[in-house]
Amino acid sequence: MSYKETPEQQRERLRQEELKKNPTGNLNDSFYRANNGSLVDLVGSLGWKGTGILILVIVLGFIIYSVFFR
Repeated sequence: MSYKETPEQQRERLRQEELKKNPTGNLNDSFYRANNGSLVDLVGSLGWKGTGILILVIVLGFIIYSVFFR
């Protein structure tokens, strides 16, 4: 019995290959997709360093907000 890839699995595999080939080009696309609520695409295109920076900016923004506006 041969393994058949479902259309969803094929789309995800192709998307992951595209991200590996062109990470900076997909960064812009993922920011626009984030407007539509797709956080997975945003974090996936940023990689672990970009995700860490994003989390750090959010935490620092919360600390600054709590210090100055409370």
